Amino acid sequence: MDKLVVGVDFGTDSCRSLVVNCTTGREVASHTAFYPRWKKGLFCDPSANRYRQHPQDYIDSLEEAIQGTVNQLTVAERENIVAIGIDTTGSTPCLTDREGTPLALLPEHADNPDAMFVLWKDHTAIAEADEINRLAHSWETDYTSRSGGTYSSEWFWAKALHLLRADERIREKAYSLIEHCDWVPALLTGNLKPENIKRSRCAAGHKGMWADEWGGYPSQAFFSALDPLLDRFAGHLNNKTYTSDTSAGKLTKAWSERLKLPEGIDVAVGILDAHAGAIGAGIKAHTMVKIIGTSTCDIVITPTEDIGDRTISGISGQVDGSVVPGLTGLEAGQSAFGDVYAWWKEILSWSLNLFPEEQRADVANRILPLLNKEAEKLPVTDSDAVAVDWLNGRRTPFADQTLKGGIVGITLATTPAQIYKSLVEATAFGSRAILEHLKKEGVKVKEVIGVGGISLKSPYVMQTLSDIMGVPIKVAAAQQSGALGVAMCAAVAARIFPSVEAAQARLEQGDLALYTPDKSKKDIYDARYVRYVSLSRHIGFDA
Repeated sequence: MDKLVVGVDFGTDSCRSLVVNCTTGREVASHTAFYPRWKKGLFCDPSANRYRQHPQDYIDSLEEAIQGTVNQLTVAERENIVAIGIDTTGSTPCLTDREGTPLALLPEHADNPDAMFVLWKDHTAIAEADEINRLAHSWETDYTSRSGGTYSSEWFWAKALHLLRADERIREKAYSLIEHCDWVPALLTGNLKPENIKRSRCAAGHKGMWADEWGGYPSQAFFSALDPLLDRFAGHLNNKTYTSDTSAGKLTKAWSERLKLPEGIDVAVGILDAHAGAIGAGIKAHTMVKIIGTSTCDIVITPTEDIGDRTISGISGQVDGSVVPGLTGLEAGQSAFGDVYAWWKEILSWSLNLFPEEQRADVANRILPLLNKEAEKLPVTDSDAVAVDWLNGRRTPFADQTLKGGIVGITLATTPAQIYKSLVEATAFGSRAILEHLKKEGVKVKEVIGVGGISLKSPYVMQTLSDIMGVPIKVAAAQQSGALGVAMCAAVAARIFPSVEAAQARLEQGDLALYTPDKSKKDIYDARYVRYVSLSRHIGFDA
């Protein structure tokens, strides 16, 4: 029978499992499981920008998602599953003990948010990120140079230092630090010892200041100078990293029984979700894949010789092999995209608290579709309100999570749909700023592919994005591009295909739609973009 592979995508709210046939490329089965504790809003404090997820949520949802797909298969199909791949959000790290156990899985720390995984959008480590940047820029080696010159509060080391400083209860047990995308493969293969884990090139390079040119992670001397609380931490990480087409090990008997998968199948090295989504969407050299959801990640891969020894400033990393081995992966993005629209929906939904609870959800769910419909009818004029999209800080260009959003040009006559239109344009202007920054840095982008929920659900947003960016945008047909991308990686790890490119050629699903710029709107959007940049500079942007 045809060989099957499993791709598992851990998103912000849920875990998705996808089974793919390696001969036909057909999606055989899929299932989504939501994180139970996260769904209840536990361990988070949005007013403090604190977003934590319990490792038990990941375990519970992984079992439910995979069993949900496996239960759709015949016995023969189950026996022909040969590999599993994992992607997760990132940077989403957690402190562990000497055995590699996340501290929240220890009874004494089970309800301690500081012992849990720190979700990518947690911004509690702004001060620590500032300290890392100041020290790195004065150190003999600037360890931020491969991260665009700015280290973000959304990333690995800033979050670790913040946890250690904020909570003395966890310091005694804290021995190492692990990304979510490294922990799940280590858990499934039984290889949890921190020094021995096969760590993801993707996560380490883009979020952990890892680079070949300085021998791996920053030196222990650097971390000790940053804060003695980090003494010994660098020594507890393996400086070797692995691309995600590599096997991290074999599925253990215990986990094969829990997941109903064959024992001993290959578990691929983990990867971050945006990079996996780019693979699933069919990324190739000089392509930008925009993963468009609550935030965006823009992934570009380019031949190494195109960049040479240059470092690209203001982005979220350039890492050899972080997406496709043999090509340099570049990451950019916006800290809020769909979250901007969700914020406006929540503002408009506030008055629903006056109604019985059973009526609220149905009405609230109608708001965004109606706003899209009404905003699409509106003309684009020079007098329209202009907004800046930094409601959750700025990721690219030049990460700065202290920045805030803004909107100007509203009057007593301004309608909710007009404000929504200005917010959609703001997110598109933010995307254009990234594209123009990459061009200024000499990075070629010949095509743009959109993936993610918004690309599938909102033609209005996608057309506005194409109009403002001034480029055609394809929408990938793969609705679960992250899970498909890691399934491709798993197929290579299991030696079904010789390379990621070969797996893409067989398994990618093509395009669902194409949006092309409306030339009649070019001049007005060019003028409005100038206003966006001017407003951005007024509230903090000067790059």
